[in-house]
Amino acid sequence: MFARLSLAAIAIALVSGCSTPSPVLGGKNISYGDSKAVELVTNEFGSTDLQMIAESMTRSLAQSGVLSGRPVVQVYDVKNKTSEYIDTREITTSIKTQLMKSGVARFASDNNAMQSQVDQLKLQNQSGLYKKNTVAKTGNMIAAKYRLEGSISSIVKRSSDYKDVFYKFSLQLIDVESGLAEWMDEKEIRKTTER
Repeated sequence: MFARLSLAAIAIALVSGCSTPSPVLGGKNISYGDSKAVELVTNEFGSTDLQMIAESMTRSLAQSGVLSGRPVVQVYDVKNKTSEYIDTREITTSIKTQLMKSGVARFASDNNAMQSQVDQLKLQNQSGLYKKNTVAKTGNMIAAKYRLEGSISSIVKRSSDYKDVFYKFSLQLIDVESGLAEWMDEKEIRKTTER
């Protein structure tokens, strides 16, 4: 009986020890929120806008059929033509990530990461630090069939009572060899604030 009681006491102690909440550090006015919840703190470009654009563009491009056979795509940063700071690299990263997860495309080093790719190849081939049979060969990078590029622009209107911001996001897929646009789409977002 004593042995059973001791085992039961140990089991209860282990279970209750696991359920003890970890201490929380920081201020009492900070909390986690749902990353997919609609964010309407201001009428400036926000996380909900980024998610809507990425989901809309990814769905449209994936359903277009242009990417059949998983072609190689090079992604260029979206041009910010608005008057506010927008991290457009996050937009292209979200689109790229969703397309990669869906398995419809492969991606070449983008224009910003190309120098890192070249540096790594030089390091492996010219430094003498690596075993020859493990070195990545030069001249074997896969060229992109398409390039993906776009822009985001905005029109801002103000009155004494309202501020209206209209965003237009455009994206296009261009065949590198022919220069022809094979797919294009756009997403529009309007945000109005009453003052």
